[in-house]
Parts: sequence; structure tokens; C-alpha cells
Amino acid sequence: MEITDVRVRKIETEGKLRAYVSITFDDSFVVHDLRVIDGNKGMFVAMPSKKLPNGDHKDIAHPINTEIREKIQKTVLEVYKKEAEAAPQVKEAKVEKESRLAEEERTVEEVEEKEEI
Repeated sequence: MEITDVRVRKIETEGKLRAYVSITFDDSFVVHDLRVIDGNKGMFVAMPSKKLPNGDHKDIAHPINTEIREKIQKTVLEVYKKEAEAAPQVKEAKVEKESRLAEEERTVEEVEEKEEI
């Protein structure tokens, strides 16, 4: 079983939850709502779960052996870290683009004002 796609939805919060993740196996089966958690001993991947009436949580889907659990965790955390490192660059590029567009708008407004005079 191969992990063929990992999609990360980062969460900006003060808690320990860092992202929700969907993973696809063999381009044919997807599992949603895995969670990347920043725990006391480092980052880890929690399986999707539902809350029971008594307040406990029960996994909806989970690996049944250590090998696939480690493979999921390793792959998900690699993608999460890669996207986290790229995020500041994307944010900077967006700010730069917005600044450039604002400057272009000001220039167009100045030209229009001069034409009206």
C-alpha cells in the first residue's frame, strides 16, 4: 500500500493542533481528518476520531501495524514541514504582489487626475 497524495490544511491556533490532513492510498482510497499535533515529545500524527457520549474519543480509521503507522507519520510530517517552510515565502510573495498592485493603482489614479485637469 502506497501513499500517493497528502493534502495539508494548516490551522493557525494557540493550541497544539497544527493541521488537518487527508491522505490517499494507491490513488484509490482517501482518509480525511488526520491531525498534526505539536505534542510534548514533538510532532505526531493523530488518526481521525469521533467523540463518544462519555467524552472519550474513538479512532474511526487507524493502521493495524507499526510499519504502516510509521510510514504514515513520516510521510505526513515531511509534507507538513515542507509546506511550513514554503509558507513564509508564499506569504512574502503575496505581500509583494499586493504592494505592487496598490502602487499601480495609485499611478493609474494619478494619471487619470492629471487628464481631468
